[in-house]
Amino acid sequence: MPDDVIENPAEHRFELALDGEDIAAAYYRIDENGDVVLTHTEVPYAYSGRGIGTRLATGVFDLIRASGRKAVLRCSFMAKFYTTHREYDDIVVG
Repeated sequence: MPDDVIENPAEHRFELALDGEDIAAAYYRIDENGDVVLTHTEVPYAYSGRGIGTRLATGVFDLIRASGRKAVLRCSFMAKFYTTHREYDDIVVG
């Protein structure tokens, strides 16, 4: 399985390629401030318990940081991830 999270702006999501055609995805919208509002995260059920969500979240936060943007957490999974990964304090604004 590839480890690279990519941004797919056309689909308004970040993607982590899994086996075959499967992907894990974090959906977003851009708000009026240009911030990335994370709204929903999906990991296929067959991949549950393998740390895929954590790999996706880490990649998403790293990409947002690298792009100079900020994150607004409206997704419960991303908000929970953030509570134990405070190294992203510099990019989370809400």
